Amino acid sequence: MDMKILSIESSCDETSVAVTEGRTVLSNVVATQIAEHRIYGGVVPEIASRRHTEAISTVCDEALQQAGLGYKDIEAVAVTFAPGLIGALLVGVNFAKGLALSLGIPLIPVHHLRSHIAANYIAHDNLKPPFLCLVVSGGNSLIVEVCDYTDFRVIGGTRDDAAGECFDKTARTMGLPYPGGVALDKIATTPDFGRYPLPFPHVEGGEYDFSFSGLKTAVINLVHNALQKNEEIDVPVLAATVRKRVCDMLLENTFKAAEATSYRQIVLAGGVSGNSELRSRMEETCREKGFNLYYPPLCYCGDNAAMVGVQAYYEYLSGNIGDVSLNATATLPIDYRK
Repeated sequence: MDMKILSIESSCDETSVAVTEGRTVLSNVVATQIAEHRIYGGVVPEIASRRHTEAISTVCDEALQQAGLGYKDIEAVAVTFAPGLIGALLVGVNFAKGLALSLGIPLIPVHHLRSHIAANYIAHDNLKPPFLCLVVSGGNSLIVEVCDYTDFRVIGGTRDDAAGECFDKTARTMGLPYPGGVALDKIATTPDFGRYPLPFPHVEGGEYDFSFSGLKTAVINLVHNALQKNEEIDVPVLAATVRKRVCDMLLENTFKAAEATSYRQIVLAGGVSGNSELRSRMEETCREKGFNLYYPPLCYCGDNAAMVGVQAYYEYLSGNIGDVSLNATATLPIDYRK
């Protein structure tokens, strides 16, 4: 029988609490800090931690109210414990530990990237491992074999910057507001590599690995050189050119990996999975090659606690239970073993 899990997500700048039952979402409340961090052009960790502390109790109460439940109805507490901003994570972890201890119910630690993959389970009842997943976010770009719900094997990743970081930092250089990747996607028109000849970095010794730092640096240099010469940058065209190049890199390695591993199910996950060009080109290529493609609804692409609760259900079934010694961890691979 599915259990009612209250889950907490506070790894970056979203304070979120949800109540789930298996793959079913009973409530999902998100308090965002985007407006405040936009002033600084990116997330300020100290501010994020303080805002989580201020919001978490109220957000938790609201999630229970929307689910029509009380604290005594909850059968387990789940929390994102890694990876993320350490101060922000600690707010959620300590709140979850206190709640689980006071209620006398299990505490389930959940890896943030595993949760992003699990966001797909909410919308796709028929999706089950094994499958190949492209996980793309502000801090991570991975190609992962999802062998089972709690069994992962990384076959490709970024050697430096992540795709989302490349989007965010190039967007900031172009003068676009935070969150840059979303703004870049909205303003992008038609790419023009003749006008903006951006590189296509490849990695030696890692067939499915990525490198986005060179692309990021090329865009930053291009914009700075234009400003020094008092030349105007066509921001919508440059944005489209950057977006296309990032998608070129993501698609090339993902489909090389899919062909090599013989997976017929391809899944998108992470904040960048909401990128319009990435979705449309993945759909087109999957149709041409006969792959089945899955990606989460836009409301579950960003950080949220509903995806944490769904992954927590499978973590619990696999015996991954925490206790009061649980600590937050800023970095941790998705295929960690307890």
